[in-house]
Amino acid sequence: MYLVCGEALFDFFSETEAQTPASQVNFKAIAGGSPFNVAVGLRRLGIDSALFTGLSTDYLGRRLQQVLRNEGVSDHYLRDVDAPTTLAMVALGANGSPHYSFRGEGCADRQLPLDSLPTLGPEVRGLHVGSFSLVVQPVGDTLLALVRRESGRRLISLDPNVRLNPQPDIELWRSRIATLVEYADLIKVSDEDLGLLYPGQDPQVIIEGWLRHRCQLVFLTRGGQGATVFSRQHGSWSMPACPVKMADTVGAGDTFQAALIAWLTEQQLDSIDGLQRLTREQVSAMLAFAMRAAALTCGKTGPDLPYRHQLN
Repeated sequence: MYLVCGEALFDFFSETEAQTPASQVNFKAIAGGSPFNVAVGLRRLGIDSALFTGLSTDYLGRRLQQVLRNEGVSDHYLRDVDAPTTLAMVALGANGSPHYSFRGEGCADRQLPLDSLPTLGPEVRGLHVGSFSLVVQPVGDTLLALVRRESGRRLISLDPNVRLNPQPDIELWRSRIATLVEYADLIKVSDEDLGLLYPGQDPQVIIEGWLRHRCQLVFLTRGGQGATVFSRQHGSWSMPACPVKMADTVGAGDTFQAALIAWLTEQQLDSIDGLQRLTREQVSAMLAFAMRAAALTCGKTGPDLPYRHQLN
């Protein structure tokens, strides 16, 4: 089982048409949040997963819980919280890239204090952390404490997934990511994330610095330009993006992340030792699998992550 940690929310997509009066805005709400998507994505790829988050006792929180139950995500690490559900208002750019505006201050998925840290059994093979839950409180410090406690004992994966709307302090983001990098075994990061964190700096220099810690692999995604993998043992190389009729890119990064973990689990390499034993050919196969999965998500509207049979 993989334990994914972080926010669970609803994405609200505007469906306003040209003839709609200015006084009316129509929305389509879809369950999401980067960690939520990764947990669901893992199950759809056939991997046991659980989500560690706070879920509201309100109507939307109960809907999130039902989605997780329907998808087969374990509810063992969910925590009921008497606070509202986070909402993300999503506007899509011309290239399908999402722009977010969050309503989350004081909401349920942020309300995980240090005393909510779970005890993990041997069935939990690894942890994944990422997105704005890393830098809002009290959940941010709780997730950092969990990663520190489990690093070296279980596989730790990290996706910064920088979102400045819920936390605009970029220095806080830099500080927290720099700390978490020291504990992660596998990192997935987008070129957009690196541009926000370290504007004007060479991504390769940044990533090579990350590899001086315990990290073995860093995957840098570049949207339509494909992706590059940086391996401590095997160097770096790139693959072009898979051709796809683009709907939007919502959930593509989360799909890529879930597919990386799923590939490792299928190959029985989802451990610290397994990551260290990967050959260059295996890393390439892992990257190709993740890129095919992400392309499938880009062909659909919203974070509709693929199922395993669709990747055969």
